[in-house]
Amino acid sequence: MNRCRHILVSGRVQGVFFRAATEATARRLGVTGWVRNLADGSVELVACGEDVKLAELERWLWQGPPRARVEQVKSREAELQSFGDFSVRG
Repeated sequence: MNRCRHILVSGRVQGVFFRAATEATARRLGVTGWVRNLADGSVELVACGEDVKLAELERWLWQGPPRARVEQVKSREAELQSFGDFSVRG
């Protein structure tokens, strides 16, 4: 079953290639959606795909790329949307 999740990641997650690494991981998993930096220093994403793939992406988000220091990952159900791929936004 496909679903979408809205996720906020906080900690040291900007300036450490978090968005690019998230994009690569999501594409590898076959997850679609987007990721972007927020003004408060956190990273926001919407991810859509199979439950098992979304769970794997969320587990990865707790680690992120090597220089990241993730403090919190908040995830909630989001409205089902359709994206062609996974991209980095602004």
